[in-house]
Amino acid sequence: MKRVFTEADIVANYKSKGSVLSMKKGDILTPSAKDKMKELKMTVVLQQNDEEAFPVPQGDSSFISSKGKVVIGGDHTGFSVKNNLIKVLTEKGFPVQDVGTFNESSCDYPDFAFAVAKKVHSGEAEFGILVDATGIPSAITANKLTGIRAATCYNEFSARSAREHNNANILVLGAKSLGDETMKSILEVWLQTKYGGGRHQKRLDKISEIEKMHL
Repeated sequence: MKRVFTEADIVANYKSKGSVLSMKKGDILTPSAKDKMKELKMTVVLQQNDEEAFPVPQGDSSFISSKGKVVIGGDHTGFSVKNNLIKVLTEKGFPVQDVGTFNESSCDYPDFAFAVAKKVHSGEAEFGILVDATGIPSAITANKLTGIRAATCYNEFSARSAREHNNANILVLGAKSLGDETMKSILEVWLQTKYGGGRHQKRLDKISEIEKMHL
């Protein structure tokens, strides 16, 4: 029978059995479980001479058009993650524009959040991605522009809700808050989730009305 190993399972295994996880062919590691194994420097031993353990399957179809340009940016804390996500998007056929930063020297997140938001606002990019330490300050900055709905997502559920309920157009991730595999999984769900419309649209319309106010 196929088993699914969660982050909690990995922690429990580490406490009871140490740094080796025994798996069978077909068993599944969730993204957060893989991140936890990496953090704990654990290794997998396959039972019954199986050749490999399979990760969580990922779908190939995207509701976000693969022809639409993606603009991505982030500060120095998100530099490495940004490059990893660019690779994922490129492999899926998305044209990607990187607005920086281009090294790990200390810099200011508002510069890159504004650069990404401006391109989404103008329609030059279909959607944007921002990466900083927590995913919070870049979202605050990007949401200052009219029509921008930047969502800080911390798991697959929040990514799905941001797209389906809020029609979010900028995904914001925290490089120091999440593991690499979890962030890749969040991006996958983001790409595959379609905006639900209907009752959600009237709520977005209310947000648009608030944006027009000058208080």
